[in-house]
Amino acid sequence: MAAGTIDVRIENQLVRFVAPSPIDQSAVVAQLGGQQTGGVVIKVLDHPRATIVIDAEGRIVVHGTHRVESARAAAKELMLRLGLSDSGLETELGPVVASFEFGSDLDVNQLVGDFNAGTSVYDQRLGCSVVSDTRHNLTLHMWPNGRCVATDARHRNMVAMAAVYWRGILQEKGMFVQRI
Repeated sequence: MAAGTIDVRIENQLVRFVAPSPIDQSAVVAQLGGQQTGGVVIKVLDHPRATIVIDAEGRIVVHGTHRVESARAAAKELMLRLGLSDSGLETELGPVVASFEFGSDLDVNQLVGDFNAGTSVYDQRLGCSVVSDTRHNLTLHMWPNGRCVATDARHRNMVAMAAVYWRGILQEKGMFVQRI
């Protein structure tokens, strides 16, 4: 296994935009075909590809993008379709979903219990260990093939630091197994 950094891929960046005036949910339904459900309105865009949620306070939450610029383009497209200006749109970054690979198989059955930087349980339904990483303030899902998905992260760099940290812990405890 190579030493050094681990390649982290952002799978989804949750971004919320606040317009100077709240977005009218009923206008999104009437003019753009949005779907009202449980107090929010959902509109799926094809270009740029994203799912937009208008919350009860008229804020725009963008799902399904991995770059802030893509999320902003989706919010701008929604506003322009509604005949609104996108000037004054404030950006709020939410959690990141990211993935990476250790490059070695992992004995996830051993990865259970308390560690200095968090606790881990085996999730039989998913077939992976779920690590609540208190040091980096995120959750890691680790599969036997060495693939990991980080949720609740705030930044790619924090995921990279967690990946390097946990690789060291796993090596130290002998939890990587040789691929046959």
